[in-house]
Amino acid sequence: MQFFEHVKNFLDQLLGPTTFFLFSTVGFAALVLFRSWWTKPSVALGITIATIAFFLISVTDSDLAITVEKPDNVPIIIMLASLWLFLWISMRKMVVNDDLIAKGLPTVEARESRKRVLCWPDLLYQEFLCIIVLSILLTWWGIELKAPLEEPASPTKTPNPSKAPWYFLGLQEMLVYYDPWLAGVVFPSQIIVGLMAIPFIDPNPKGNGYYTFKERPFAIVTFLFGFVVLWVLLIMLGTFLRGPNWNFFGFYEFWDPHKIEALTNVNLSEYFYNLLLGDALPGNILLRELPGFVTVFAYFVVLPPIMANTVFRKLFLEMGFIRFNIMANLFLFMAALPIKMALRWLFNLKYIIAIPEYFFNI
Repeated sequence: MQFFEHVKNFLDQLLGPTTFFLFSTVGFAALVLFRSWWTKPSVALGITIATIAFFLISVTDSDLAITVEKPDNVPIIIMLASLWLFLWISMRKMVVNDDLIAKGLPTVEARESRKRVLCWPDLLYQEFLCIIVLSILLTWWGIELKAPLEEPASPTKTPNPSKAPWYFLGLQEMLVYYDPWLAGVVFPSQIIVGLMAIPFIDPNPKGNGYYTFKERPFAIVTFLFGFVVLWVLLIMLGTFLRGPNWNFFGFYEFWDPHKIEALTNVNLSEYFYNLLLGDALPGNILLRELPGFVTVFAYFVVLPPIMANTVFRKLFLEMGFIRFNIMANLFLFMAALPIKMALRWLFNLKYIIAIPEYFFNI
């Protein structure tokens, strides 16, 4: 028990917001780079058993159990387990198919397509069994886990922390780093538009109808990073690590409503004029925020041509000028979130462009 207490204290100190995101990114990179190893059934089973054992030991901690056992947090636990299962299935199929393609053999899907499967009775039997199983599961769920209904809303009593539904916690986490017009309007719109635009801006015909990684590495890594790291893990962060006053707490840390964390918010213009030049901020808004405008212009206008002539040159030649620039801007919008998070954690940078006079902040 004493050893486990030391482990809990170590994890609480280690998993701050910066290190949590850093380890998540490194872990995601490891999943991609070492997919041939961890997707082996024996290795994946060992990781699963170890994770379940660690989880069962962890929920013996009273502080963690309070959060995990909330009825509205149960779907998130199931979502994380399902994510691991389907990620393993898809990655395993990618590894197998890539090995077959390298040997000049047909993919698993190409072999299965030759088999004749009838809608009746094969498909309908499977769907009928799924209906029975899910009906039993949902009935048991509705009986055992009570709906987390609270008392009627009162203007004199605000929940602390006040959280959005779990599927919006990723957006709520974005509000820490961006203004509502960006986190609540621009970024969700970019996500929807970007997902719809993918089939039109990606001309690569490979990978249609079968699993593969080596034939579409950029598309797969970009999509999985945006979904797993920038969406699912932000939901996990907002659910289990954001406590009263939206402070960051460790997994095993008590949610103390009186915890105070001092945070100094510094804008890019203050860094440039006060710290770099040792001067006061100019009175003119455009001059004051000129460093921010230059930074944003360089990020969205200057950086895409550099990308096209360096690391993404192959994609540029395949896509063409228009498609590549659309893809590059969507990619940069996605990358803006982790970049802003890192700048906030490491340098207390609040806004790159801060014009509160007109409610325009980036």
